[in-house]
Amino acid sequence: MSDARLREEICRYGRSLFERGLTPGSSGNISLRLEDGGWLVTPTNASLGFLDPGRISKLDAEGRLLSGDKPTKEIPLHTALYDTRGSARAIVHLHSTHAVALTMLPEIDPRAALPPMTPYYLMRAGETALVPYYRPGDPAVADAIRGLAGKYSSVLLANHGPVVAGDSLEAAVFATEELEETAKLYLLLRNLNPRYLSPAQVNDLTKTFGLDLPSRHDHDHD
Repeated sequence: MSDARLREEICRYGRSLFERGLTPGSSGNISLRLEDGGWLVTPTNASLGFLDPGRISKLDAEGRLLSGDKPTKEIPLHTALYDTRGSARAIVHLHSTHAVALTMLPEIDPRAALPPMTPYYLMRAGETALVPYYRPGDPAVADAIRGLAGKYSSVLLANHGPVVAGDSLEAAVFATEELEETAKLYLLLRNLNPRYLSPAQVNDLTKTFGLDLPSRHDHDHD
């Protein structure tokens, strides 16, 4: 896909996310990794609903700005996920309401922020890690993400929001949306003793769809 088409794709998905209230104001950012190792990334202080394709930041493989506006300050977290998640070709970071709310609950397991609630949560987002709070733009968040060793494609930043990688921008967007909807379901059902997917049902999904779930890696090393 041409550079121009990729820029249009970022704008189209950004507008869709913004118009449905999934990231307010100038929050959130999107990046796409190019074949030469460089990136296209949304600029700092840019609303995802009003992106200009010509002003999207273009970076080389070392992160130097080649063209466009100054990039988002969240570059460290994107870099860390790309560096550790080799299959990642796109990353979406939002401030979506229910995913942020989930990060503030006391019972959340940092290795599995959500239980296996629906098949599409596991199929699109996999399992989700929770990392501690860091100031937005703090390079230390990159160390926290690197500490996950690439096992997770979806990560929640405490009191901040989700960061989700995919093998395409569409996949990253769909996974982020599925994560948000699953967080909403969790909040709706919290303390109501809901029926989650059983281990046998999760195993069936894993085998049928070839899912790469972090808990399977952990189990393999027990």
